Amino acid sequence: MYFIKPTDPHPITPAKALLLGLLCLIWLGTGLVGHDPWKPDEAYSFGLVYSLLQGGDWLVPTLAGEPYMDKPPLYYWTAALFAKLFSPLLPLHDGARLASGFYTALTMLFTGLASRKLYGENRGWAAAVILIGCLGMLVRAHQMITDLALLAGCAMLLYGFAQSQERALRAGIWLGTGMGIGFMAKGFIAPVLFILIAALLPALFQNWRQRNYLRSLGIAALCALPWLAIWPLLLYLHSPQLFADWAWASNIGHWLDYAKGGPNKESFYYLKSLPWLAWPALPLAVWTVWQSRKRLAQRDDLHLPLVSFGVMFVTLSFVPHIKEVFALPMLLPIVLLATASLSSLKRGAANALDWFGLMTFALVAILMWWGWAGLLLDNHAKITIWLKDYQPGFEPELQTVPFVIAIVATVLWLVLVWRVGRSMRRAVVNWLSGITLVWILAMTLWLPWLDSGKSYRGMVSSLQHAMPQRYQCVGYDHLGDGQRAMLHYFGNIVTRYDPKHRCDLRLIQGDRLSKPLLEDARWKKIWEGSRKGDKNEHYRLYRRVE
Repeated sequence: MYFIKPTDPHPITPAKALLLGLLCLIWLGTGLVGHDPWKPDEAYSFGLVYSLLQGGDWLVPTLAGEPYMDKPPLYYWTAALFAKLFSPLLPLHDGARLASGFYTALTMLFTGLASRKLYGENRGWAAAVILIGCLGMLVRAHQMITDLALLAGCAMLLYGFAQSQERALRAGIWLGTGMGIGFMAKGFIAPVLFILIAALLPALFQNWRQRNYLRSLGIAALCALPWLAIWPLLLYLHSPQLFADWAWASNIGHWLDYAKGGPNKESFYYLKSLPWLAWPALPLAVWTVWQSRKRLAQRDDLHLPLVSFGVMFVTLSFVPHIKEVFALPMLLPIVLLATASLSSLKRGAANALDWFGLMTFALVAILMWWGWAGLLLDNHAKITIWLKDYQPGFEPELQTVPFVIAIVATVLWLVLVWRVGRSMRRAVVNWLSGITLVWILAMTLWLPWLDSGKSYRGMVSSLQHAMPQRYQCVGYDHLGDGQRAMLHYFGNIVTRYDPKHRCDLRLIQGDRLSKPLLEDARWKKIWEGSRKGDKNEHYRLYRRVE
């Protein structure tokens, strides 16, 4: 890069680097273990992992015995390996969730390396801290979802592009590896992002029209080829029909059918969701662009994040069934732009961000302690009544170890914000410490309450006790993928798609007002239930009357 990187008058000392690493490790590790797979995404993701652990086909992802060809299986392979590795110490679902921590750590590492390459040695830590401080990362980075593997691949792509003008071999290796990991995690989106970014950078900016850059793209293609070819080829040789289901029905054809309709309300989804998903990185990124608006063509260090964000925003805005989790890759270029602002943001703005974070997290922490104490003491306050109504049947109890951890975390946070001064660097560190405190409180004091409403364990146990000792098979109507996965995991109940109703048991999902099978004399209801507090998902089990 030709842009002269700013020097940092206050480099990170080894002691400060150790404390920052410890803070990031606490944020990353909190919430990865200690709770059941939660609906909806974790439930079906772990169902695919559990099928592998039960002897399923590692080539073809399966859910409760049926092929599930929505995505390639890299994340499920990784999660199954982590579950096996830690199975003596952790439940299978907790061990599998460590794969999310692994991919999030890779994302932090390569985002930091890209920032260091673009903005100088002391900007790597800042990018990692700003990234995990984004609100959109807090919950999703600790869930069992394939999007985290795609995110790691995108971070490698950005690092590869940042190196591509100087070190073609290193850049090509990481570009190809990132594209391959992204492809094996979520399909064609990573190669599409790579092609568009690679084409637009030299098309828009002259300094990217270099021989080294072209050489790095060629090396990237060679390094990505095994990732892009081996699993699809083996899948095709195994079953051309399953290959077609994956490549066309679930991906290319699905997207083309959706794109034919043109822009719709969903296409503008990220305009509403990014301001909070990318907070506090987004306003810092906007400041960087605004400050450099008259010399963007000369700011070589901003070309890559600007083009990457534009490509990701447009491409991801036109995928079917948009969800906020799909926006995670866009956080990476936003974070890089935000990191560039650290040396130029005015002290008043830094202090305002710092005080806003301190006041916000202090208030949230107070409310979390107060609400938890109200549940424990049953003080009949309005918030306590609402919390009980939201999770009916939940019985709070004092758990010593989580309580002590919450106390220690709160005290350490108070000490940290009391002793740390005011600056842009300290503002982002204080923000991360505050969001880490809130997350620790959620995963200690509030974890039993959250798990009560998001786990399927109790519902499956109730259903299992009602089932006859002998039956041929269980057919299902309107049953979701996550529910089928949890029936398999918690109850060893394998459900089958049974449109002709040949199975002697039939499990139906609906709401409480769904019409029961009263008109059909061949079926008798033997169980009815739902998860605690869930008014939308209701289940009925019927047995065929001989």
